[in-house]
Amino acid sequence: MKARQTAISMAVALAACLSLSPSRAADSPDSRGNSSQQELIQRNIERRSVDAFVWGMPAVNFQLMLDAFEKLGGGGNQVIYWSRPLNWKNQTLTPNPDTIYFTPFYDTRNGPVVLEIPAAGEGSITGSIDDGWQNPLEDVGPAGLDKGSGGKYLILPPGFKDKVPDGYFALRSPTYRGFAILRSNLSSGSDSDIAKAVAYGKRIRFYPLPHESSSAAGETHFVDAFDKPYDSTIPYDSRFFDALNRFVQIEPWLERDKAMIDPLASLGIAKGKQDGALAANKASFDRLGPEARRLIQLWTEQAFVPPFNEGMHWALPVPASFPGDMADHFANPNRYPIDSRAVAYALAYFSAKHLGAGQFYLVTINDKNGNPLNGAMAYRLHVPANPPVKLYWSVTAYDHDTHALIKDMRWPSRGSNTPGLQKNADGSIDIYFAPAAPSGKESNWVPTDPHGEFELLFRLYGPEKSFFDKSWKLPDLELIK
Repeated sequence: MKARQTAISMAVALAACLSLSPSRAADSPDSRGNSSQQELIQRNIERRSVDAFVWGMPAVNFQLMLDAFEKLGGGGNQVIYWSRPLNWKNQTLTPNPDTIYFTPFYDTRNGPVVLEIPAAGEGSITGSIDDGWQNPLEDVGPAGLDKGSGGKYLILPPGFKDKVPDGYFALRSPTYRGFAILRSNLSSGSDSDIAKAVAYGKRIRFYPLPHESSSAAGETHFVDAFDKPYDSTIPYDSRFFDALNRFVQIEPWLERDKAMIDPLASLGIAKGKQDGALAANKASFDRLGPEARRLIQLWTEQAFVPPFNEGMHWALPVPASFPGDMADHFANPNRYPIDSRAVAYALAYFSAKHLGAGQFYLVTINDKNGNPLNGAMAYRLHVPANPPVKLYWSVTAYDHDTHALIKDMRWPSRGSNTPGLQKNADGSIDIYFAPAAPSGKESNWVPTDPHGEFELLFRLYGPEKSFFDKSWKLPDLELIK
């Protein structure tokens, strides 16, 4: 009898536990202090949101550039270009203000697209064609497949199975959309040389592949964006997820990324679905964006170690293996460096198939003493004589917070193709970075914002052997005031 009474008492107690209302059972911690169901779900959303910021960075970067183009009236299979070197109204990530940009945005949803590159001679193009994840399909121009002879690049959509016609460099894109970065190189910054570079760049042809019944190429549509607002800076808030959703709705899932399908769906991003969860999570995205940003900034700072030259602060802030990983679409089955990729595409856009053939880059965020670059201070960069470049070098100042050109500055850079640049007696050049020009040095001066920090990017176009064997070294910035 006593055993039976004990069993009845246990049953009553269990029934009492099971009679808890669903809301109480879901929302209250258990007797061991474990989190409630709702707390677990929310923490899962937070973890997955930060992961999505990291994983989705190159796709969102691309989507925002396309969005900015569409705001100017452009779109797929059209070319945006700048009829003069960029000014600060171009708010892309670390763009080159010492060239003439042509950027075709391809869309192969209705079939292959042709990009014709003119032969080098009256001008030259340094450029690459990238998919929507900004993995390079190929380089073009003298450092690309056509070797400066010009050629027709045929961009094929995912899963294309038809016969590829003769006479093309066929490129299979894993995404329906992507873009090309084409720099029409300047001999100098003079008005006449700018006009020549624009005229040469407008010899590009870009159109859908004609049907078999027609051999006529379609018209190339150019949109001039010079001096117009063009902003693709990364928003670390819910707008990031709106852009990521637009990308996911159009592009196919790649095999390497299928592990992200369920995590994104839990945030409200699922192909072919709009269930309201994305809007419901807006407050979480806005709150978590700064955390994702700080994490990527931390990784960025860590990526400057080791520097390109020992004892200095210039570096390409990604691991040495990263450009190759991008170029072969992450073919190594044991490596998928999405953290490094987030660093790269939080700072910049585009990747080259063969980095170092047509161009190379060095970045610094610190002066000689290891201190952050302060826009209120004055610095000197000494560029030694005989820089190892076939084409030109340049150095550009960017806002350290946005990685875009510093707003409202008269000009953002100086380089070997800058008219009137002063040289020292030994052929070296001193470039100054400060809120005001040092006396008599305005031609060699880059203005900075005294209310913020900045960073520098040193570009080498047509880099030569002495740069890579490090017999020529770029010194750090020196504080002069």
